[in-house]
Amino acid sequence: MIKVFVIDDSAVVRQTMAALLQGDPDIEASGSAPNPLLAAPLIRKRRPDVLLLDIEMPGMDGLTFLRQQMAEAPIPTVICSSLSTEGSRIAVDALAAGAVAVVAKPRLGLRQFLEDSRRELIATLKAAARSRPRMVRLPAAPAGSAAPRLPAAAPGLHALSVNKPVVIGSSTGGTQAIEHILRSLPADAPGIAIVQHMPERFTAMYAQRLDGLCNMSVREARDGDRLERGVVLIAPGGKHMKLRKNAGQYYAVVLDGPPVNRHKPSVDVLFRSLAEHTNGDALAIMLTGMGDDGARGMKQLHDLGVRTLAQDEASCVVFGMPMEAIKLGAVDEVLPLDGMADAVTRFDARG
Repeated sequence: MIKVFVIDDSAVVRQTMAALLQGDPDIEASGSAPNPLLAAPLIRKRRPDVLLLDIEMPGMDGLTFLRQQMAEAPIPTVICSSLSTEGSRIAVDALAAGAVAVVAKPRLGLRQFLEDSRRELIATLKAAARSRPRMVRLPAAPAGSAAPRLPAAAPGLHALSVNKPVVIGSSTGGTQAIEHILRSLPADAPGIAIVQHMPERFTAMYAQRLDGLCNMSVREARDGDRLERGVVLIAPGGKHMKLRKNAGQYYAVVLDGPPVNRHKPSVDVLFRSLAEHTNGDALAIMLTGMGDDGARGMKQLHDLGVRTLAQDEASCVVFGMPMEAIKLGAVDEVLPLDGMADAVTRFDARG
């Protein structure tokens, strides 16, 4: 049984969550509290497998509590946050602090929303229970400040060659993994297109946060954005992102459409779009995440001669997506997270 503890100041949310969780034979609602101060002693006593945590609460906010909990006794934590701008920004900070996933909730119609989203919520909690929460211990930039931009390397032959894109797919635990990779890359690294499973509005905040921490320019993708050196494009939550090629350069295509593999954005959509245009001179990376989104698209790229990498099990929060790609024979090399930035650098120098 997976023991889930709910911390939310809304009595409606706590009651609804308890009813939803009790309906699954693999999950036990081990308790709830309206704020972290009341929750802390209960958590120490009951040692739940997963925390379902709100952000804005009286007494102590969820982000402060999460940071303390992850530093003292890490427990897989799923954030359940409203879609307000401020709530989205704090939820992204929570992912960086060690939360394994975010469930976006509206301010109105909470009960109906939670009941309608039961299947996805249960799947997220079960994946969180299988995860290994960890923090990427990197020095944080001071609040409100941007990371200094490192100068680009002197122009070489690679700077004059046809654009060689890097595509990355990730889900649970991916926000930390992506940050770890991007912070290790220089300002003139190859253009990178990323699909990270995140709710609508969260991706803009996530991109903004990364842009302040990394040497490359990071932004949420807009339709028609050019994927050039030193640029990272992150697929918007609630939209798909494809790549198209024109005169040797790649551009982002942001579009609506049904979910693919239950996700929007979908890693498969990005990978398959690259397969339509690449001559093999590209790099595809599969990072931590649950499910199999992107595995078939990576196999398609692999069969076209694209270099393909997967994060190893030991450094993944959830080994699902890399494992599925490996099982399909879509992966050239399995690397720890710490080796991914070097792999991107080697790929760039190859030409």
